Amino acid sequence: MYMIKSIIVQRLLIFFIGIPAIASMILFLPQYNHLVLNIFVIALSSVGAVEFALMLRARGFPVYIGEAAILGSLSTVAATFIVSFHTNNQITQFLFILGAAWVLISEIFYHKSRNDFSLVLNRLTASFSVMIYPGLFLSWVITMSALEHSKIVILAFVLTVMANDSLAWLTGMLFGKNNRGIFSVSPNKSITGYIGGMAASVGICIIMAYTFPEAFIPDQIAKLPSAILLGFFSGLTVILGDLAESAIKRSSGFKDSGRIFPGRGGVLDSTDSIALTAPLFYVLYRFFF
Repeated sequence: MYMIKSIIVQRLLIFFIGIPAIASMILFLPQYNHLVLNIFVIALSSVGAVEFALMLRARGFPVYIGEAAILGSLSTVAATFIVSFHTNNQITQFLFILGAAWVLISEIFYHKSRNDFSLVLNRLTASFSVMIYPGLFLSWVITMSALEHSKIVILAFVLTVMANDSLAWLTGMLFGKNNRGIFSVSPNKSITGYIGGMAASVGICIIMAYTFPEAFIPDQIAKLPSAILLGFFSGLTVILGDLAESAIKRSSGFKDSGRIFPGRGGVLDSTDSIALTAPLFYVLYRFFF
């Protein structure tokens, strides 16, 4: 009982402190297309890549921590240069090629004997993996910063994800005792929790669409179904992102990816859904609105 109360308190603190802090960053620091937020996303992608690297290492896929921190931030750094400083879009390709070239060439220098090459393929696999996850996915949050109504869009995205996570946890805790285990990768999650989370995502998108019509421009007939579809598919991706990271943790033997955020774990534990949902939310927003 004490542990449950502790977790509730930790989650409430994050909810009432974390969300206002992020919202303030979005609303009051929009300079250079949200440069401060973009730097924050770069930091998340770098730390998240390090956490992912530690999990890979636990299963025999070694990657150096310093390399993981740099490789994991390449996509978000490139996106920030493009969005905040209007550099050429090809910088993304350049940084990725530079990172990939280093991963390949570095193997020439790391080995001291002829028999020290058994883990080269494992190391390459791990290095290329941390280049992609979570950084490449999180870079789409930065891409949203270039939209005309970026404040509203990013805020809608963040609320869609966080409301889903929070209501899924709350409804699952209150009403999900007898309907858990639909996915073996996360047996403590319940059907009730998933439904509550989906409802939260759909509700946020509807509220944002009608509260900020300047950013959600279809006529009144098309607006409601567009908002519902945006919320539904985004909410679905929030759930899938959480389950995907659970699979990674189970494979590596980790309970949490880290301990940075009390009550939530590490960066990957807190950004898994954000990472997977960001590209889809951006594309669907552009398509519908």
